[in-house]
Amino acid sequence: MEHTKLNASEWNVLNCLWENHPRTVMQLVADLEESVGWAKSTTITTLRRMEEKGLVRVEQTGRGKSYTPAVEREQAMMDETHSFLDRVYQGSVGLMMSAMAKRQELSSDEVAELRAILDQIGEGK
Repeated sequence: MEHTKLNASEWNVLNCLWENHPRTVMQLVADLEESVGWAKSTTITTLRRMEEKGLVRVEQTGRGKSYTPAVEREQAMMDETHSFLDRVYQGSVGLMMSAMAKRQELSSDEVAELRAILDQIGEGK
């Protein structure tokens, strides 16, 4: 699947599945009721739509169904990050980091982590 664009509901379901799969409908209903307060009907409707979009794989297990993610977490995160950067910062990581730094939203630990990442990238070139 190329460039995965997920809505908030799909992120909720996939986060449950990425943590633990396969999951039955009733397991997902319980998980999503606890984590986001969804009713059973909301979970079932969302799963049906996600199945139609190819975001989850479904296997018939006896009288029920079990679900696994059809989308890799890392790919979905990268696609979402690129989409966000394009929409908000015209694709510029520098503009985003500058905006965050100006608002002092980066802790010293996060700054150190970013420096380490940049150093690692620099070493690879």
